[in-house]
Amino acid sequence: MTMIGHLIDGAMRDDAARMQDVYNPSTGAVSKQVALASVETVEEAIAAAERAFPAWRDTPPAKRAQVMFRFKALLDANKDKICEMIGEEHGKISHDAAGELLRGIENVEYACGAPELLKGEHSRNVGPGIDSWSEFQPLGVVAGITPFNFPAMVPLWMYPMAIVCGNTFVLKPSERDPSSTLFIAQLLQEAGLPNGVINVVNGDKEAVDVLLSDDRVKAVSFVGSTPIAEYIYSTANANGKRCQALGGAKNHAIVMPDADMDNAVNQLLGAAFGSSGERCMALSVAVAVGDEAADTLVAKMREAMQPLKVGAYSNRENDFGPVITRAHQQKVNGYIDSAEADGATVVVDGRNPQVEGYEDGFFVGATLIDGVTSEMQSYQEEIFGPVLQVVRANSMEEAMQLINDHEYGNGTCIFTRDGEAARYFSDHIQVGMVGINVPLPVPVSYHSFGGWKRSLFGDLHAYGPDAVRFYTKRKTITQRWPSSGVREGVSFAFPS
Repeated sequence: MTMIGHLIDGAMRDDAARMQDVYNPSTGAVSKQVALASVETVEEAIAAAERAFPAWRDTPPAKRAQVMFRFKALLDANKDKICEMIGEEHGKISHDAAGELLRGIENVEYACGAPELLKGEHSRNVGPGIDSWSEFQPLGVVAGITPFNFPAMVPLWMYPMAIVCGNTFVLKPSERDPSSTLFIAQLLQEAGLPNGVINVVNGDKEAVDVLLSDDRVKAVSFVGSTPIAEYIYSTANANGKRCQALGGAKNHAIVMPDADMDNAVNQLLGAAFGSSGERCMALSVAVAVGDEAADTLVAKMREAMQPLKVGAYSNRENDFGPVITRAHQQKVNGYIDSAEADGATVVVDGRNPQVEGYEDGFFVGATLIDGVTSEMQSYQEEIFGPVLQVVRANSMEEAMQLINDHEYGNGTCIFTRDGEAARYFSDHIQVGMVGINVPLPVPVSYHSFGGWKRSLFGDLHAYGPDAVRFYTKRKTITQRWPSSGVREGVSFAFPS
């Protein structure tokens, strides 16, 4: 059986003291095993990054960017192989995996602009013969901890920008689907990155805690669930590290009475059920304003959901694949059970679908639940599965209050033809990423990604312009060269 190890100082390493099974979610069978890094292995990776830092810090940004240009070309050339790896271990259908990879590549393209992004600022003659400027200098060794649901994209949110800013990197990807993440890091090595600048250690909480406590690690970026994000953020801060920790979500779409209902339904299908709902930007709640709009939405959704196909990643005709583990399949089914027990109506039931030839896969079919209220557990918590819940509201204000009262504030959208309503919504909704007739308002690579409230711990968002700020520290230099022979008297006043 294939064993997945670690990438440290440019070489593959085995650490077989502890092993964990990696499953093919479509079949339910163990496909590989991954080594879980020991404390010593993680410390070795940090040491390799620390050794590589001085030379990489002094490498001109233009040369760092050239590595990224070559890396981007290698990602394009190997996209089919990468998508296959994602499908085998995550279960994502190939067209969905290709979309994930493309969004990751866009972040590499943004990182190619390092010479422009790191130019700094300059002011001449801030005083008589005095110039002042600021520079963005790298932090040193930085770390990333990434989730299972986007094994290609989310790591590419982090280390391309960290590396072009002059840092060295230790990545701890999800141990559930590590192959594509590791392979992509090897492509970066192939692109000419010096040994030790990128290191990948597979592992669990033991590896994470080393990254959070080791003084050599200056910053940590994390994407995952809110309870773990809060732990990561508080522990990193207690150890004097800069940290951004992106957590969970409960993303709502308001459907107004004037909405183009057919368009809203088409958009909700992909936003709720794509990637089996295992997206932090998945739309899991549709808030219909008025019973007429709600009845129309539910009827059209029921009809549109009938032809949806759940199945193995290898069949491009399938709309979405399995969830990540058997335990998660049972958890998602449990939320559907809970909503039904609390009085909601399961309009389309995706529990225990039969997928011919893949009877042991971790499948949950597309599910639609009507009559959900804010007191229900299924509403309050993140389901992270292909389940869309419909909540009925009497007004736009009531719908917005529902969203603003929720502990999460990651993404949201409104379906409407009314520009005034859309403007009011975008101005007053307490959510970090907002769509107007756009159900997945994921920012492009040259903006930044992040939610509000308990969806983000830290002040800076992921990738884009905020990444430059996160992965660098500002230094301001004020300089004066007095004219020859000129001597000034002593001044005790504060300079102005």
